[in-house]
Amino acid sequence: MLDLKLIRENPERVTKALRDRRQDIDIQPVLDLDKSKRDKLARVEELKKQRNEASKAIGLVKRQGGDASAEMASMKKVSDEIEARDAEIREIDEALRSLLLSIPNIPHESVPIGAGEQDNPVLRTWGEPRDFSFKPLNHWDIGENLGIMDFDRAAKIAGARFAVMKGAGARLERALINFMLDLQTSRGYTEMLPPFMVNRDSMQGTGQLPKFEDDLFHVDDGLLLIPTAEVPVTNYHRGEILKEEDLPIKYTAYTPCFRREAGSYGKDTRGLIRQHQFDKVELVKFARPDNSYEELEGLLNDAEEVLKRLELPYRVVTLCTGDIGFSAAKTYDIEVWLPGQGRYREISSCSNFEDFQARRAEIRYKPGGGKGTALVHTLNGSGLAVGRTLVAVLENYQEAGGTVTVPEALRQYMGGMEKIK
Repeated sequence: MLDLKLIRENPERVTKALRDRRQDIDIQPVLDLDKSKRDKLARVEELKKQRNEASKAIGLVKRQGGDASAEMASMKKVSDEIEARDAEIREIDEALRSLLLSIPNIPHESVPIGAGEQDNPVLRTWGEPRDFSFKPLNHWDIGENLGIMDFDRAAKIAGARFAVMKGAGARLERALINFMLDLQTSRGYTEMLPPFMVNRDSMQGTGQLPKFEDDLFHVDDGLLLIPTAEVPVTNYHRGEILKEEDLPIKYTAYTPCFRREAGSYGKDTRGLIRQHQFDKVELVKFARPDNSYEELEGLLNDAEEVLKRLELPYRVVTLCTGDIGFSAAKTYDIEVWLPGQGRYREISSCSNFEDFQARRAEIRYKPGGGKGTALVHTLNGSGLAVGRTLVAVLENYQEAGGTVTVPEALRQYMGGMEKIK
């Protein structure tokens, strides 16, 4: 959520930032409500002053043995108006918060301006795509030919956009999860295993609600299935004041993720790229505002290290203003090379949200040597999307006869298995 003071004092900057995001949002209603609230607050302060003066007058009259009924009637009238004004202010607060919750974050000044995905500049590439002596297959053909992946029975069990992994496929998924967690805990992240369902306050705290209501799976008792571990892990410190000396705090968590994919009709209908349920290892940081962008670079490097250890070619792109997510101030996407599709596909997004999520979730810290508290900056990134990493392994390590070589980094997690046959 944006700082109301920022909107009030820099409306032109906010309007331009929203225009750069290709968002047609009018901030004038926010400014109007804000002015109305401040006018009413000023009136309430004036009325409270009148009430205090009337109270003193009543006391004086009573001490002198006089009749204070007229003064008391006047004070009651003032008190009634204060109560009415306070009720109006509460209504304005609710309307104002509702509007603020619908406005996306302001992109950082370093974010390139662009309309969409086609305007995302490539920051760097790593590794060379393999030169195959045969036409590489898509992962769904590889997996079904090896008997380690079953989409038809998954559809019978649950419906479209689900998969059953079995045998070496299930073991490869588990191996990737353990490999990623071991790698990130060795790099200073604390492992967590959070709930896979959360309440609405948690979804609102990280920005999934109210905007992405239709993308979420709802449970009858009011809980929602998480779309990413970012939600429960970031909300772990919701409503808390952290110690500056503890920052940055770094967490990693494996969870399944659940998404309706409401806006993806017709996209990636085959395979594991876009599923209603998928596994992910997440990286979350809480940082001081003065070095959160250094922490973003570090988080990006931590996610990249997974692909380097697996020796999978990838590239890093900087998302432009028209492609950046609702809550993010800056985002890097890591895209892995998929020879079966002949292109790079997203496998991780690493973002700095600055104080946007922290303001919604009320996560603060107490700066050393200073008075009061300040909002932390929150960051997160996939380290990595497990299903898409499995896709990349199958497609990049496939052999002509249908066998898949197990990357060396995963063999200790696969019981020494070198080939999936």
